[in-house]
Amino acid sequence: MKQIKDIDCSKKRVFLRTDFNVPMDDKLNITDDSRIKRALPTINYLIDNNAAIIIASHLGRPKGSFNSKLSLKPAANWLSDILGKKVTFCNDFTSAEGKKLIDNIKPGEILFLENLRFYSGEEKNDPNFAKQLANICDIYVNDAFGLAHRAHASVSAITKFAKVASAGFLLYRECNYLKKAMQNPKRPLVAIIGGAKISSKIGALKNLLNYADKIIIAGAIANTFLKVKGIDIKASKIDEKAIEDVKLIIKTAEQKNIPIHLPEDCVAAERIASDALTFQCRIDEMPENFMALDIGLRSFQIFEKALKDAKTIIWSGTFGVFELFYPFGYGTESMVNIITKSPAFTLIGGGDTAAAIKQLKFKKKASYISTGGGAFLSFLSGQRMPAIEALK
Repeated sequence: MKQIKDIDCSKKRVFLRTDFNVPMDDKLNITDDSRIKRALPTINYLIDNNAAIIIASHLGRPKGSFNSKLSLKPAANWLSDILGKKVTFCNDFTSAEGKKLIDNIKPGEILFLENLRFYSGEEKNDPNFAKQLANICDIYVNDAFGLAHRAHASVSAITKFAKVASAGFLLYRECNYLKKAMQNPKRPLVAIIGGAKISSKIGALKNLLNYADKIIIAGAIANTFLKVKGIDIKASKIDEKAIEDVKLIIKTAEQKNIPIHLPEDCVAAERIASDALTFQCRIDEMPENFMALDIGLRSFQIFEKALKDAKTIIWSGTFGVFELFYPFGYGTESMVNIITKSPAFTLIGGGDTAAAIKQLKFKKKASYISTGGGAFLSFLSGQRMPAIEALK
């Protein structure tokens, strides 16, 4: 896979595919610009190397039609403010006006295209749409790891038509860190899987059994594992459809002698609310109609012990109902505290997990925090990564 630094970009028109799928409030103000900032090394490199830069991204799921609430113009303005440099916005690159803007872009200038998902060909990986995109540039650069698991026109089919295709600094770095953690880790490798939806983590758990030395499972997905083990979890959420998968994961782990560490106690409540009456108890001693909504002190101690000798840690998924930090954020906060102090190589991914890290504002950081949510899980699951394959 070529890197951008291996290509002469001077006076060339460069199509830079970024992942500026950033959260915005009702007034279209960006509430978290992390993804924009993570793309700055590639953007600044292109500026410094006198490239004419065409930036493209997607935002949300407009399903192939224009939606003013999903316009990328706020992102273009935000980028302009960060760079202290004019960023010209293009409403439609296929229009006469759009083609004129593309034809007239000069080295050192930046043109920002409207949301690619406003075009039906993007998510269909339509070769005709991909060819349209490739025709407006001399060099194609993919720096959108968050889309690495998608076969979309601007990250997959476009490479068949682009004269030159390469990876930006962010995409290349993401791939290297993921390979370091999964394919050539220092051992023991401990995988921590949390979150609410077990269906999104089954693939990762199955695949991690080929790599991990220990697995820690928490969050709502732990409930289904506890249920399979015969523990009465009262009103706690489980996924009946995942029962057979969970049985297989437990059986395979036992055969491979890979310990799976589960919570033993919890913060219990009858409802998910900031003012809910809560208390800590053993999970098998919860009252009727109560739910396990975070780990308790005993569980934290079990997990801390399991991580003590770790040389590599992979973590995806928060532990409790983190969006209600009080009273259900203790488990996630405690885990962040352990991981950021650990001498191990620590790789964190998943939107909720990354958001929790940012919210908690620990001074010491993890070794690497991935920009991918679904892409990170797809990699952990051993699934195909069409956008990465397309660059090889």
